[in-house]
Amino acid sequence: MKNKEPLILVVVIFFTLAVYYLVEPFAHSQMHKHFESEGFAYNDLPALTKTGDAARGKDLVLGAAACVGCHAISKEGMSAPMAPVDAAGAYGVNPPDLSNAGAVYDAKFLASLIKNPTHALMVEHKFDPAKGKVYPMPAFYGAGGDIDQEVADIVSYLQSIAVKGEEFTPTIAFETACGRCHANRYEKWTPIGETPTFKHKQDKLAFEINVANYEDSLTKYMGKLPPDLSIYIRSRGEHFIKTFVENPQQYLEGTAMPRVGVNAESAAKVIEYLEDSGDTKRHERDHVGKNVMIYIVIFAIFALLWKKEVWKDLH
Repeated sequence: MKNKEPLILVVVIFFTLAVYYLVEPFAHSQMHKHFESEGFAYNDLPALTKTGDAARGKDLVLGAAACVGCHAISKEGMSAPMAPVDAAGAYGVNPPDLSNAGAVYDAKFLASLIKNPTHALMVEHKFDPAKGKVYPMPAFYGAGGDIDQEVADIVSYLQSIAVKGEEFTPTIAFETACGRCHANRYEKWTPIGETPTFKHKQDKLAFEINVANYEDSLTKYMGKLPPDLSIYIRSRGEHFIKTFVENPQQYLEGTAMPRVGVNAESAAKVIEYLEDSGDTKRHERDHVGKNVMIYIVIFAIFALLWKKEVWKDLH
């Protein structure tokens, strides 16, 4: 009697994989838009043509460019002019601390952001001066010299003070790129900062009131409150998040979410942060999963040998 078990096994595996493909990857590709990443190259933005000078850039940031009129640069000992809640009340969202902007954001994006914020952020549809809607961040029109050189100097300065190497953590990437609009309750993060440990109930209540006031301003500015990102990576997936951050308009035309402008390295770190917050046991599970697979293989070998021994007289 010919042994048909290998053929049966092949048939079962084939149909199992076919059903899985139709239910998961194929169905998902049909139900949701799919866009390929450009590798955070930002091909629509002009390249930097000048070599920047960090020292001159610092003079511009502290002087003619007036960056510290709205932004903190905590690495340089410069705090924000306003508390986050007050800043959100004035601008809609708290302007970012520029300490690590040079590490998190792409250089071309930074240069374009300085010269033409609405174009760099892809929010020209939302802010039309002709309709009285002006973006809170003013464009830099130069300090009397070569504006391209001045912008390159500013970018060079921001890159010179930014975190580097192993000090550039996923937490820094997330908080700089995403943390002023999005909460992450699993990491105790709110748009105004990490939730501290409170000694008194009234302190906790005061903090929660500040968060609520900030979110009210943010909701008016964005049209709706940006989602909590605690488990977003699990519901949407890495590819969606990367390509959405890269160009939100291709997924949601007219969305108020700006293009974030992160570079490829910081995008990967943001994804790592989201993966760690959305699945705190993922590294442990990967380790256990490998051991389980080894066990299954060994068990299958012994089961096959045992089966042959029991059924040898019938084959």
